Amino acid sequence: MNGPRLRVVIADDQVLVRAGFRMILEAQPDIEVVAEAADGDAVVRLTRRLRPDVVLMDIRMPGVDGLEATRRLLGPPSSDASAARTPPRIVILTTFDLDEYVYEALKAGASGFVLKDDPPEQLIAAIRTVAAGDALLSPAVTKRVIKQFTRIPRPEPPKEFDELSERERDVFRLIARGLSNGEIAQELYISDTTVKTHITHIFQKLDLRDRVQAVVLAYQTGVFETDAAQPSARG
Repeated sequence: MNGPRLRVVIADDQVLVRAGFRMILEAQPDIEVVAEAADGDAVVRLTRRLRPDVVLMDIRMPGVDGLEATRRLLGPPSSDASAARTPPRIVILTTFDLDEYVYEALKAGASGFVLKDDPPEQLIAAIRTVAAGDALLSPAVTKRVIKQFTRIPRPEPPKEFDELSERERDVFRLIARGLSNGEIAQELYISDTTVKTHITHIFQKLDLRDRVQAVVLAYQTGVFETDAAQPSARG
């Protein structure tokens, strides 16, 4: 194959689970498993040393669990030079499709999550999706995130939100609904390329890493809750 392979670290406390994931991923010509970890402390150390593109992070591990390990890897940079490097994309692995895990994982900065009993092709697609800078956030997951955010106190939207153009707000609103680029393009009657350009500008203005952070921000602050106007159909 052409180009470098995607480097992955697998974090799970069950040996057979890790072996199964390794077998699935290493059968792909564009993916390389560079390490395995059985607990959160180990995955943080390995990730900072090896700098993989993606970490498959189990939620439930002994000692430091997957959520805390995610917070450590994606939180504010520390004085440790190894921790200050570009963080990896993190995909949460869980057998429990529960609101609290979805909410906490996304809040911690994960790029999405997959269930351990999802088909292998879905796991492979997840790795490629987040490595490309996108996020795994289906409309079903978005609905659960919305429900969770309605229960917590909401801060004021960042002042940078006022810098968004009308069209950028239209796109942001549809991202918050869980629509893909193609669906946003259809909804607004604009091209996929134009959608990508608007998304890039939104992320730059609001200092967001990906779509997950955009959805979290939208529903954490409730910026579109009272916005009853429908997006216009002009490009």
